Amino acid sequence: MHSNPPRLVMECMIYAALGAGIGALVGGLNWWQALLVCLGTFVAVNLLFIVFWYAVALIAGTRGPVENQSPICRHGCAIIAEWLCAWGRVHAVIGDQDLLPEEGRFLWVCNHRSAFDPVVTADRLRLYNIAFLSKPSNMNLPGIARLAWGAGFLAIDRANDREALKAILRAADFLKRGVCSIGLYPEGTRTKTGKLLPFHAGSFKIAQRGNVPIVLAAIQGTENVGKNFPFRRTDVQLDVLEVIPAEKVKAMSTQELSAYCRGKIAEHLGEEVEA
Repeated sequence: MHSNPPRLVMECMIYAALGAGIGALVGGLNWWQALLVCLGTFVAVNLLFIVFWYAVALIAGTRGPVENQSPICRHGCAIIAEWLCAWGRVHAVIGDQDLLPEEGRFLWVCNHRSAFDPVVTADRLRLYNIAFLSKPSNMNLPGIARLAWGAGFLAIDRANDREALKAILRAADFLKRGVCSIGLYPEGTRTKTGKLLPFHAGSFKIAQRGNVPIVLAAIQGTENVGKNFPFRRTDVQLDVLEVIPAEKVKAMSTQELSAYCRGKIAEHLGEEVEA
């Protein structure tokens, strides 16, 4: 098990606020005035954080798919994910992280419970450089979308077969060229009941065309972030279940891969496995 690393961004903000408050006390202000300085500084550094990365997005980000990642956009996505997890009071534990490939790219396949699923993964597995496939509406969000495009994220429109195929082929190209690993939620959308939705088998072509292994994972707990914020911490369990070698991925059909992956995740989540 791997628990949370230090939240360096939030810790720096807190230390800056405390330093300003202590400085105000030493300077002769009353305790309540020093407290206001402390809180004001904390709000100010958070606003500066947002403004800084929004400016970076405008300068370094893009409005669409890229051929190669922008390192600063990739770093920005990871830092923002860390910041969001800190604000959301997310405490994530990763099971069997040692199964992850030490070298080479892979297709990350996981169930989808919340908008925080890729945020937690991007934060905790930032060293593995995973760019996610997401629905088009997410890739139009102000500011963050430009960073995500620059970091190699891709929009996949499952309602448009031609556009979906373009995204699949581009993701496979990223894998083949070693640009980044790709994160995939084959349900296509978040489950609202907690139960696994049907998988879109065509997405598994990404691993086959990219000639990479599939890292199979299951996540639980992210669906509670909205309910718990801001008063309670949310515990998230992210488990690496299995790594399917590239040779096995190639040998199976996309329907077989889809059924196999869904069955493994369902079994781990305690759901009935479809025959």
